[in-house]
Amino acid sequence: MADAGLTPRQLAGRCGVTPKTVERWLADPDRVPHARNREDACRALGVDEEMIWPQAVRDKIKTGHDRELVQFYPYRSACPSSVWAGLIADAEQDVILAGYTNYFVWLEQPAFADTIRRKVEAGCRVRFLLGDPDGDVTRQREVIEDTALSVSTRIQITLENLRTLGPLNGLEARYSTSQDAINHVSLSVFRFDSQELVTPHLARLVGHDSPLLHLRKAEDGGLFDRFRDHAEELWGRGIPIA
Repeated sequence: MADAGLTPRQLAGRCGVTPKTVERWLADPDRVPHARNREDACRALGVDEEMIWPQAVRDKIKTGHDRELVQFYPYRSACPSSVWAGLIADAEQDVILAGYTNYFVWLEQPAFADTIRRKVEAGCRVRFLLGDPDGDVTRQREVIEDTALSVSTRIQITLENLRTLGPLNGLEARYSTSQDAINHVSLSVFRFDSQELVTPHLARLVGHDSPLLHLRKAEDGGLFDRFRDHAEELWGRGIPIA
């Protein structure tokens, strides 16, 4: 940008994005913008894409089913909060948070309720799929985890935050059914348009100690679609929360 004599605001104008979007690119070197934005930025700066976003170039030449895998983290807590923030910020059509409690996002994402409100007001559908705080699987999981902050309490934290938002057109919440609860508690799927963060929960480990996959859709019937279909099936049978 310095070599091209451009400020972040000027580069944003050349790329047709907001200055805040460019600031996010600068703040997170691992963040890969949409292909159209990358092309516009490289044209404005007079550089090759590989110089700024080498990961995008490597992704283009990946072969096989692993090309949908953006990153793998041995622990969910190892995934930077900026990755979550970026995915939430960039989603425009459909967000589904299908963790069993979804409680951690309210703590780790600043002013998350305001973000959700802006999303739905901009026309993005936002859905929360939760476990039933009074369900048998929830009680069983509490015995397994044996933590001070119980599973049902974590679910209630999400419910309280949703209540503060009030009824919003485009914001929906459901409990998974008692038949689906065991499948729900063992696998969390967080989808943001064409990207997903997926956590398979291991044995006695709580969510932040379980591994996480960051996926980006690249083919039909691939990993992204399979996890998407899992979440959608549970959602389809879910019980609306009043």
